[in-house]
Amino acid sequence: MKTPVRSKDNFLVFGSPAIENAEIQEVVASMKSGWLGTGPKVAQFENDFKTYKGAKYAVAVNSCTAALHLSILAAGLKPGDEVITTPLTFCATVNAIIHAGATPVVVDIDPLTMNIDPKQVEANITSKTRAILPVHFAGRPCNMDALCEIVQRYKLKLIEDCAHAIETEYKGRKAGTFGDFGCFSFYVTKNIVTGEGGLVLTDREEDAARIKILGLHGMSKDAWKRFGDEGYKHYQVVECGFKYNMMDLQGAIGIHQLERVELYWQRRQEIWQRYNQAFANLPIGLPAEPEPDTRHGYHLYTVMVDEEKTGISRDGFLNGMTAENIGVGVHYLSVPEHPYYQKTFGWKPEDYPNAIGIGRQTVSLPLSAKLSDEDVEDVILAVKKILCR
Repeated sequence: MKTPVRSKDNFLVFGSPAIENAEIQEVVASMKSGWLGTGPKVAQFENDFKTYKGAKYAVAVNSCTAALHLSILAAGLKPGDEVITTPLTFCATVNAIIHAGATPVVVDIDPLTMNIDPKQVEANITSKTRAILPVHFAGRPCNMDALCEIVQRYKLKLIEDCAHAIETEYKGRKAGTFGDFGCFSFYVTKNIVTGEGGLVLTDREEDAARIKILGLHGMSKDAWKRFGDEGYKHYQVVECGFKYNMMDLQGAIGIHQLERVELYWQRRQEIWQRYNQAFANLPIGLPAEPEPDTRHGYHLYTVMVDEEKTGISRDGFLNGMTAENIGVGVHYLSVPEHPYYQKTFGWKPEDYPNAIGIGRQTVSLPLSAKLSDEDVEDVILAVKKILCR
C-alpha cells in the first residue's frame, strides 16, 4: 500500500492565510479599546490601500460582493440595464449585478488567458448595455487597452472585479484604477486578508461619498463617528442603504497584511515558478506565462486535467489530492452551468465553449505565502503520484 504524502493529522488547507503577530496584537488592541465596529483603523486601512494603488478614494466594505453591488448602484444603473461580464468567475460577480436590479450578460473567455474576450464583449453590446464588468482571473490582468477603448467608444461604465488582483498591473498601471470603480476582496483565501472584507476604489469624490452612505444604511456621511469623543453626532438617512461596513477588527488585520503585500507576492511567485519547473513534463495544462508589460497577481495556480491526456478525470484528481491530505480548489465551474442561471436567464453552457471546457478541467493548487518549502514539495509529490500511477 502506498503511503500518503502527508500524515492524516496534517491536512494542507487550501488558501490558508499567513497571519503574523503584528495583526494579532492590533486586533487585541482594538478589543481593549472597545472600538470594534467601523472606526479609525478602517479609515487607516482605506488610506493605506488607496496610497498603495495610487487612487484618490477608497471605501472599505464587508466583502467584494458588497463592493460590486454598491459600485453598480453608484454607477447609476437601473432595472433593465445590461452589464457584460465573464462566465468564468465566482457567482458573486453575477449575483451583484442581479441584486442591483440590472441584467447580467455573460460572454465567452479567451482560452489562453481565461479572461473575458474583448471581441465577444463588443459583439454582445446592445442598446441596453450600460457597463462592462471584467474579472482579472487568477491575478492575470484583462486586456485593458481593448476594454477601455470599447468603454470609451460606447460610453459605458467600467467596473473592475479585482478579487484576485491586489498586486496586478497592466502596462505599468495597477488593476482597479482603469475604470469607474475597482472592487477588491480580502476574504480569508485572498492575497491579503481581513477575514471577510472588501473595498472600492474610485477617483470621483461623489462616487466614494455615495458608496460610503449606501454601505451604512443610507446614513449621512461619517455616521460612524456619532459615538466618538467629540460629542454625539446626529445623522440623517438620505437613501435606503445596506449593512455593508467593514469593522475595525478587520481593518486592524488589513493594515499589517498590506505592509507585507510585496513580500507575500514574491513568495507566491517563487512557488508558481517551482510548480512550473516540477510539472513541465507532466500531461496536464499549466497556466500561460504572464503577458509582456504586465504583473500577474499570482493568486491562483490552475492546472488543466484532461482525462484523455492524464488517464484520470478532473474529479478523480481532486479526490486523489484530498486522499493525499492536500487541499485543492475549483475555479470555477462556469456560471451558465448552475441551475439558477439556466432557469432565470436561459443560459446554455454550450454557448460558452471556452468557459465550459476550462470549468470542467480546472484544479487550483495551494499557492498561499504561508506555504513552507516542505509544503510545496508535498504538493508536487502528490500531483506526480496521482498522475504517474
